[in-house]
Amino acid sequence: MSFLIRVQVPDRPGMLGAVATALGGVGADILSVDVVERGSGVAVDDLVVELPSGRLPDALITAAESIDGVVVDAVRPYAGVLDTHRELELVEEVAAAHPGRGLEVFTEGVPRIVRSGWALVVGRDGDGVERLAASGAAPETRAVDLPWLPLERATVLDGEEEWVPPTWRELGTELAATPLGNPHRVLLVGRPGGPMFRAAEVARLAHLAGIVSVVLDG
Repeated sequence: MSFLIRVQVPDRPGMLGAVATALGGVGADILSVDVVERGSGVAVDDLVVELPSGRLPDALITAAESIDGVVVDAVRPYAGVLDTHRELELVEEVAAAHPGRGLEVFTEGVPRIVRSGWALVVGRDGDGVERLAASGAAPETRAVDLPWLPLERATVLDGEEEWVPPTWRELGTELAATPLGNPHRVLLVGRPGGPMFRAAEVARLAHLAGIVSVVLDG
């Protein structure tokens, strides 16, 4: 089974190799590595690993944190290996979509890019919230209100606030959002069980939304 493990690693030569060796010691096969963020002497990396059948994911945490200075942020099941540089491909898919389907294509593709569990595009519908598009894994439960809408800039949202549906909170869903062309149309992404969205990921999400909005509204 594949798992995504996010680790904080001291940003110095050999550290990621040491983590890889430790993970290999418990039978984990590293399938991909993505540098999420680095700064202040620490690198945050996402590793997609394959564990042999019967091995518990806790073994990944124990192995990684056996290396001095390494902290595991989160471990969660992961469906397949993703290419972390697919922004251009997604933009091309949106541009090639049948008229009126570009928003759906974009929303379905976003989780592959930012490694989220789901994505929604929402807007205002009178006094309520309108769901404009949703990825296949998006929750059916809808937020009654979004007090942060309209949204001026990309941001991480607090998953424990009152507007968040109870089922999202129960799953420990990390949330981030960015305007999609204007403050009244917003892309909302969720990671049930984490890990939290880093500043570099939010910036990447905003950049992608900015490009796609031009294609959608062009």
